[in-house]
Amino acid sequence: MFGASLLKIVKFGLAFTMQEAVILIIGMVVAFAVSLLIINFLLSYVKQHDFKIFGWYRIVLGIIVLVYFIFIH
Repeated sequence: MFGASLLKIVKFGLAFTMQEAVILIIGMVVAFAVSLLIINFLLSYVKQHDFKIFGWYRIVLGIIVLVYFIFIH
């Protein structure tokens, strides 16, 4: 996350106001903290359970996406 954010900052230039820089830093910190929490949760879930729920989730999501693109879109 840090590397991707740094590349975008360099790509778009360093012409930020102080308010934009603070918002960007807060967003990066929050994204990092949430990703650590979610990874910790998923690792503990996988240690206690199997991958069946992920398989069913992918099958159901795939069917929903197919129905959307075939009939609705």
